Amino acid sequence: MAHWLYKSEPASWSWEAQKRAGEKGTEWTGVRNYLARNNMRAMQLGDKGFFYHSNEGLEIVGIVEVCALSHPDSTAKDDPRWDCVDIRAVRDMPKPVSLKDIKANPKLSQMALVTSMRLSVQPVTEEEYLEVCRMGELDNPPV
Repeated sequence: MAHWLYKSEPASWSWEAQKRAGEKGTEWTGVRNYLARNNMRAMQLGDKGFFYHSNEGLEIVGIVEVCALSHPDSTAKDDPRWDCVDIRAVRDMPKPVSLKDIKANPKLSQMALVTSMRLSVQPVTEEEYLEVCRMGELDNPPV
């Protein structure tokens, strides 16, 4: 299983909104970056990821999982270049993990959130995933 990080501005789509989407989840639409799109194309059902509040909060607030594989993005009109996956909320992060704390942790110095700040859908290594879960006081993180 791979791990990912999804960035969202809380004013547009918050963690609370993601949780309200329920078990069915929701399309992760609007990504218009080829690398982020390719990351979504590589995802498998059940892959876990972090839900990150960007611009406001700047923190990881929850865990999501891929519940539908890459498919055409419904917001892309008739442009076949853009795909999305569906994700659903799995768990709250007991203690949100701030970008400041991530940057201060030497174990996370190579994390894409630190090195590729603007990328909206990013890979997360197994070690990074477990370290962030530890920082967020998440016992037995979903894998």
